Amino acid sequence: MTPSRDIARLIEIMAALRTPVTGCPWDLEQDFATIAPYTIEEAFEVAEAIARHDLDDLREELGDLLLQVVFHARIAEERGAFAFGDVVEGITRKMIRRHPHVFADANGNLTPSHVEGVWDRIKAEEKAERAARRGLTEPPSSSVLAGVKSGQPALSRAMDLQRKAAKVGFDWNDPRAVLAKIREETDEIEAALDRGDQAHITEETGDLLFALVNLARHANTDPEIALRGANTKFERRFSYIERALAAQGRTPEDATLAEMDALWNEAKRTEATK
Repeated sequence: MTPSRDIARLIEIMAALRTPVTGCPWDLEQDFATIAPYTIEEAFEVAEAIARHDLDDLREELGDLLLQVVFHARIAEERGAFAFGDVVEGITRKMIRRHPHVFADANGNLTPSHVEGVWDRIKAEEKAERAARRGLTEPPSSSVLAGVKSGQPALSRAMDLQRKAAKVGFDWNDPRAVLAKIREETDEIEAALDRGDQAHITEETGDLLFALVNLARHANTDPEIALRGANTKFERRFSYIERALAAQGRTPEDATLAEMDALWNEAKRTEATK
C-alpha cells in the first residue's frame, strides 16, 4: 500500500483497517458514537490551524478531518446504509441545488443578501423533503430559530440563535445595553452564590455566557476566536510563572497564590513592553 493523491487510496486504506482478522484491532472496535468525538476534535484543529495562519498544519488537519468522513462512511457501508460515493453525490447535488444563480439559467447579478435568501429557502425545502421521507406527519417548524442546528458547539449555536432573532428585530441596538445585561447576570450569579443554590448558579452562568456571546456579536468579534486567544494568553502567562519558579528550583505547588499572582502581573508587564 503506497500513498496517493487519489481519494480512492484513502478509501482502500480504511477498508483494510476495518477488515476482520487482518485489520487494525482498534479501528475494528470503533462505531459512529466512539468516532464522533474525534470528528469534532479534528474540526476544531482545522479551525485552530486557520487561526494560526499555519497552512502546512491546515493541510495536515484537513487530511485528518477527511479521514473522519471516510471512517464514518466505511462503517455505514458495512451496515449496508451508504458508501463514501453516496456522501459525495449527496453534497454535490445539494451545492448545485443551493446555487441556482451559478449552475442554472438565472440572474447572475444577485446580491449577497439575495443569495442568502435563496439559500435559506432551499434549505427549508430540503428540510421538508427530509421530513416527508422519514414519514413525519407534523409540518416542519415555522419558528425563526428552526434552522439553527442543535449539534453545534454551544458558542457558535448561541451566536446563530442571536443572529436569527436579530433578523426579526429581537435585538439591542447598542452594545452598552448588552453590557448592562452582563452586569445584571453577574449580580444574579452573586446572589445564587450567596444562597449556595448550585442549580441556579449553573443556570445564571449559562445566561452570562450567552450575554457575553451577544456582546461579541455586537462588537463584530467571533467569540470562539476570542476565547481561543484568551486560552493562548493564559497558557503563555502561566508558562512564564512555571519558568520563573523553575529558575528558583520550585514548582507551582511550592508557591503561594500571591507569589504566582505577582509573577502573572510580571508576565503581563513583560508582554506590554514587547
